[in-house]
Amino acid sequence: MSKTAPESLTVELTPAQVRGLKLAKEGDLFPQEANKWTHLDAQVTYAATDRLKERPRAVKTLTTATVNHLREHGLLRELTPDVATSESAHGITMAGKMWLLKHK
Repeated sequence: MSKTAPESLTVELTPAQVRGLKLAKEGDLFPQEANKWTHLDAQVTYAATDRLKERPRAVKTLTTATVNHLREHGLLRELTPDVATSESAHGITMAGKMWLLKHK
């Protein structure tokens, strides 16, 4: 009897999708305006160790298409299934965490 890897672990992701999966690992993703997704109450932060001046660090976002692709492969899941998919928060699944461990 041979064991095969689940389909979600063998999927190939683009660099943008990998960044999105890493962003989801940091915290749940919520829909924002203009088909963007990011953490709840995300805001611009400033580098604390910049010796010349404080430079803003942009809020990391990903697109709805990336969220949909990751959800189709089982790497993300809806946190509130009774709400429409486009309005529901999304979190990383165990398969998504395993994919990150295996590939990055």
